[in-house]
Amino acid sequence: MPSSRTSYHHGALREELLQACLNLIETEGVGAVSLRRVAREAGVSPGAPYHHFADRATLLSALSSRGYDLIAERMTAARAAAGDPVRALAAIAEEYVAFARREPGYFWVMFRPELSASKKHPDARQAGDAAFRLLIDTVDDCVRAGVVTESDADAVVLAVWGLGHGLASLWLDGHIEGVSDKLSGPPEEAMSQISRLVESVIAR
Repeated sequence: MPSSRTSYHHGALREELLQACLNLIETEGVGAVSLRRVAREAGVSPGAPYHHFADRATLLSALSSRGYDLIAERMTAARAAAGDPVRALAAIAEEYVAFARREPGYFWVMFRPELSASKKHPDARQAGDAAFRLLIDTVDDCVRAGVVTESDADAVVLAVWGLGHGLASLWLDGHIEGVSDKLSGPPEEAMSQISRLVESVIAR
């Protein structure tokens, strides 16, 4: 067990607790998280987390908000580098899956149902809405470019989100490996192929 630290810079303690929580999620799952356990992993007193987080849900909400900020930042970069709206849409889906594989701890906590109540956790909800807005805006770009009809826009948003989230979840849960010899190579290759299919379907 880590030795308990008696002093900590105020901001550094919050960061240490968030990192300890993230590590715990990635090694043991969200169910293992409690403020007492996170304090132990961070090497601080059991009461230390309460200086920053009122309860377990508040801690998970803060981590969820950070996850949405990170995925939004990376999807924004992917969208900007794409060059055209259709490619940008595929690039966002590709980055969504890549983020889940690189940052499974964040991904698992971002979609916890108890964090979806906007009145209780407005920061997490707002961060999630901002990330989702990137997908909506990119589909709107496709509408303006004439490759998606306005009547189909909402369906395309849900289809691309569903594809990205579904693939991310399947990969993280270990359901894709071994399904097909063509998917046995690097996940990036499979995702690139799927992205090209998305582009070809939308661009028809």
